[in-house]
Amino acid sequence: MSDVKRYAAVVEYNGSYFHGWQRQKHHNEPTVQAALEAAISFVANHPVSVFCAGRTDAGVHACRQVIHFDTTSQRSDYGWLMGINTNLPMGVAVQWLGEVEPEFHARFNACGRHYRYIINNAAVKPALLHDQMTWWRYPLDATLMHDAAQALLGEHDFSAFRARDCQANSPVKTMHRVSVRRFGTLLVVELHASAFLYHMVRNILGVLLPIGQSRQPVSWMAEVLASCDRRQAGITAPGEGLYFVGVDYPGEHGIPCQPAGPTLMTPFLDHHGAQ
Repeated sequence: MSDVKRYAAVVEYNGSYFHGWQRQKHHNEPTVQAALEAAISFVANHPVSVFCAGRTDAGVHACRQVIHFDTTSQRSDYGWLMGINTNLPMGVAVQWLGEVEPEFHARFNACGRHYRYIINNAAVKPALLHDQMTWWRYPLDATLMHDAAQALLGEHDFSAFRARDCQANSPVKTMHRVSVRRFGTLLVVELHASAFLYHMVRNILGVLLPIGQSRQPVSWMAEVLASCDRRQAGITAPGEGLYFVGVDYPGEHGIPCQPAGPTLMTPFLDHHGAQ
């Protein structure tokens, strides 16, 4: 039998096509993990299990999701890339693939994750890209939202933003950077942390949105965070506007997973200085 090799890949997907990342044991809903495992297993000609840097919920998108898998099959990197993409369904595609050291783990080697939340803050409902942005009809003040979000910086217990069925071992995470900026009718929220709890970003947005509408004061964010009580926070914001956009790894891994996307907006955001 050939030696086992480990490959890493960078994956992009539209969450609107899937019922989240994780394979479902007793349901027939399509998931990103199941689609990737089916396509990679077909090309490898043997069953393959896929592991990711960060699981995403139903409706949530990814521009730089990182996965790894093991195989005994011999293929060129180009052969893997083309073969997998040929067998993937609409809405998911591998953007890069390469062999990595056997010890690499997409999740456990990650030391930071980046998310981006995009809000279409317009009075009228959009017809285009409606499943890739969250539409919010009420006027939002990005400055108030940005100021409130700064209370999240540093190491905190984020229990107030943790979904009830979150399986993380600890609610303590470190928020490295968070910003809210307006680009015309678009509001872009950037979050960079050591890791994120289940629904954490969407629950943070559930606090930021009322602050942006001046229905709550800027100080409400700090109060909710300090409470460590999910009941003190707001709604869980829709998943359509949320993107997993990048992963931090130690440099020697050489995986091109710097924050980027969504693809159609990257030139616009880069031109206006979004990180």
